[in-house]
Amino acid sequence: MDTYRLQVAGLERDLPVCPLENGVSIAGFVMFSDVELTIACATELLKKLPEHDVLLTAESKGIPLAYEMSRQSGKRYILARKSKKLYMKNAVEVDVQSITTAGLQKLYLSGEDMEYLKGKRVLLVDDVISTGESLRALEKLTEKAGGIVAGKAAVLAEGDASKRDDIIFLAPLPLIHE
Repeated sequence: MDTYRLQVAGLERDLPVCPLENGVSIAGFVMFSDVELTIACATELLKKLPEHDVLLTAESKGIPLAYEMSRQSGKRYILARKSKKLYMKNAVEVDVQSITTAGLQKLYLSGEDMEYLKGKRVLLVDDVISTGESLRALEKLTEKAGGIVAGKAAVLAEGDASKRDDIIFLAPLPLIHE
């Protein structure tokens, strides 16, 4: 199998099948450059979400979705960065181990963003939830900021993540066993 046919938000896409380890592969879902898909998924997700004040996503694949959800809803989105930038004063960091990135990473929020999240209902947003590690890192940042996690949302829930009852998603994405 070279591709996996995905149906989500009324659209179809053929995703490349990408091998991991131990005979397991994933369907590579990337929203970058697919404006039609990004708009459709944001529209459908917004219909399913609890009340929230702000969106929080991790760099980088969640950015197009969070941006479009922000544009459509009028709610601000905040980006947790993978590296500390010079302009980020009093930055706070947390560790994250993602299934699609080798090695331990860190996510950073500036002191200003941390202050903005304080007391706010924060919607955590990502493109795909698989192991949930990226979400856990965003939860930690929200908690450190004194924000309240209002919900966790993604376009796709991969593998066992689709069985979780604490996330909102549009479609399941299977792990492919060869």
